[in-house]
Amino acid sequence: MQRLDMKQLLSQKLSPQQIQFIKLLQIPTAELEARIKEELEVNPALEEGDEPDDEFEDQDRDDSSDSDEDFDNDPDSEFDNPDNTLDEDFDGGQSEEQPEIELPTKEEPADSKESSDNDDLDLSDYLNDDEIAGYKMQGDGPGEDEDDREMPLADTSGSLMDNLLDQLGFANLDEKQEAIGRQLIGSIDGDGYIRRDLSAIANDLAFSQNIEASVPEIEAVLHVIQSFDPPGIGARDLQECLLLQLERRPQDEATEHAEQILNETFDEFTKKHYPRIQQKLDLEDDELKEAIALILKLNPKPGGTGPVGMGKVQYIIPDFILTHDNGQFNLTLNSRNAPDLRVSPAYTDMFRAYDKASKKDKKMKEAVTFVKQKLDSAKWFIDAIRQRQNTLLRTMDAIVRYQSEFFAEGDESKLRPMILKDIAQEIGMDISTVSRVANSKSVQTEFGIYPLKYFFSEGIATDSGEDASSREVKHILKEIIEGEQKNKPLSDDKLEKMLNARGYNIARRTVAKYREQLNIPVARLRKEL
Repeated sequence: MQRLDMKQLLSQKLSPQQIQFIKLLQIPTAELEARIKEELEVNPALEEGDEPDDEFEDQDRDDSSDSDEDFDNDPDSEFDNPDNTLDEDFDGGQSEEQPEIELPTKEEPADSKESSDNDDLDLSDYLNDDEIAGYKMQGDGPGEDEDDREMPLADTSGSLMDNLLDQLGFANLDEKQEAIGRQLIGSIDGDGYIRRDLSAIANDLAFSQNIEASVPEIEAVLHVIQSFDPPGIGARDLQECLLLQLERRPQDEATEHAEQILNETFDEFTKKHYPRIQQKLDLEDDELKEAIALILKLNPKPGGTGPVGMGKVQYIIPDFILTHDNGQFNLTLNSRNAPDLRVSPAYTDMFRAYDKASKKDKKMKEAVTFVKQKLDSAKWFIDAIRQRQNTLLRTMDAIVRYQSEFFAEGDESKLRPMILKDIAQEIGMDISTVSRVANSKSVQTEFGIYPLKYFFSEGIATDSGEDASSREVKHILKEIIEGEQKNKPLSDDKLEKMLNARGYNIARRTVAKYREQLNIPVARLRKEL
């Protein structure tokens, strides 16, 4: 037997304005410019320039009076949206001077006769709970992976593959060899290596291009590609990569010894067993040092560096500029974060003309709907940009006050332990908002450009009873390792005892973790001759 039940549920959904604000908040300055250009292209009601005083607000007041009498008698047009309020992430960046964002409700009485009139404007045609028609954002929805991802910057330099293909065109190869060469170049990894078996590449040529090629034929073309720039490109492993680079150097005694080390004692070299190398190859101390120094100057990743590398060159554009003058900090936003945007006066006048028109036919309704939604979209975008600026400044101001000693002197040892929760409580916002601000943002100081994540660190207990920043401990750990005897590097146990002697209560495993985070190898691999 079927039952008909009524349930009252309370749910929370992100409005389109909230989604827009969240996405604008987490992107860096470089990507903000592209996002604004994209919005200017899709929304003709939005344009660059100073916003006229109270022009759009006057239009809103006109809407509430004239339009209600003409064609907004439908209850759908009443703005009373108590359920779609903004959460604390959105409220935190809102200032009193910014216009409030209002959404229409969707409840419609069953006895409403005006809504059936085709000549009236029904705002529900383009406004609903889930989406605003004509107003789309790339990747609508919060998206767990998208929130935490780093924002990449565009790379305008030429790719390694294009450079190699250009060199292939000057290699005087026949048609079959050129096809093999293009297949090999397409198989090169981002660091410049070919890690696929040549037999697998032969199968690719047979199935995809109907070219029968033997492994020796492919290897012959590979040797041609390995003669291209940058040196070491197309190697199948690290040993071959280093040897290819040595082949292009003048063949002196140091080069011969380096090639001998790589050919005969490569395993010992990777493990830094220098006494075994010296004993096996019968080299003097000076000869071994000179050969090892030459090898260490070679590039282990020929495809990841240089103007033709596959790795992207990212230019850091600071989001904040901090100066220190006579004991006072001056914090400003990068001018690219504060663009001059306004609602188009032409579209505002157009809406007023349509609003006051006496004839309300179907075409008029479609025109009013289009203009209204574009005006709302432009207004929401400008409001989101303003709230982004406000939230960025509030968050960075709290960070500056929390780490004032560091920003005054630039000494890493002055950094205080600070986590996202500390700043969130300071500015009265949610932790997720602070996380979005810190993501992919940076500040320009008198001591250099720092990512905001640099200032967040855990605390380490000290003998004095106070907490020291993990950043401070890492700085001291790095100084100790840089000052150690290179022929007798310090083990993690010794590093632990030295840090404990300085008053930092730290365990050996924590020392190992910090050392790995600093990209410092173990003691055996730090040993030098």
